[in-house]
Amino acid sequence: MKKLLTWLAVAFVIFYVIQAPDKSADFVRTAGQALGNAASSLATFVGSLA
Repeated sequence: MKKLLTWLAVAFVIFYVIQAPDKSADFVRTAGQALGNAASSLATFVGSLA
């Protein structure tokens, strides 16, 4: 069952990328920026502890 759900999720992602490549790229770009901002904030926090 878990393997089936994994394959369905992969198929959905591929379908979404094919149907809306611009929106997919925007989502990945936004997620990357959010992760970068979080990492930067964490680095600032840890740096302020020293």
